[in-house]
Amino acid sequence: ICVFAGIFVFGWLCVLISMVIFLDERKGLFFRQKRIGQNRQEFEVFKFRTMTDGRVTRAGYWLRKSGLDEVPQLINVFLGDMSIVGPRPLTLADIVRLEWTHEDWRWLAKPGITGLAQIRSGAGKAASLKLDRDYIEGSAFIVDAEVVGITFLMNVFGKQRVQRVFNFPNRRSIS
Repeated sequence: ICVFAGIFVFGWLCVLISMVIFLDERKGLFFRQKRIGQNRQEFEVFKFRTMTDGRVTRAGYWLRKSGLDEVPQLINVFLGDMSIVGPRPLTLADIVRLEWTHEDWRWLAKPGITGLAQIRSGAGKAASLKLDRDYIEGSAFIVDAEVVGITFLMNVFGKQRVQRVFNFPNRRSIS
C-alpha cells in the first residue's frame, strides 16, 4: 500500500524529473548500483541519475539537495529488496570503509529509502551505527511515520533547512 501511495504522491514529479534529466543530459535517467540488504543479500538499487562524467549535473544538484534522487527506490520496495524506512543500503565498499563487517545485527532488517540515520545525515559513522541499531531494536509504526513525515518535509524544503528546524543533534551528542 505504501508503494502505491508513494507512486500516487510522487508519480507526476517523477515524470517531470525524468524529462528534466533527459533534456539536460540526454543520457539514462537512472543510476543503478549493487547494495547489500537484509541478510547480506546483494541487490541493485535504483536512483535518479545525478552525475555525469564524475560531476554533479544541474538537475542532480537540486535532486540531491531535496533527496528526490531516492524516489526511484520505490521500485526496490515493490520488488521486496527494501522497505520505506530502515537502515541505509550500503555498498560492499562502504561496509569495509566504515568497518561494519562484523555488525551482524545491522543486516536483520530490510534497508530503507529513508531512516533515522538518513534524516540526520552528516552525523558520522558511530552516530549512524547507533541510530541504525536504535531503529532495528525499537522500530514502531509511530517512528516510521515520523521519519516519513520528516523525509517528506526534506523533499519539499531541503535537507539542511529541515535539519536546522528540527535541531538535530550533532555527532558528539548522538554517539
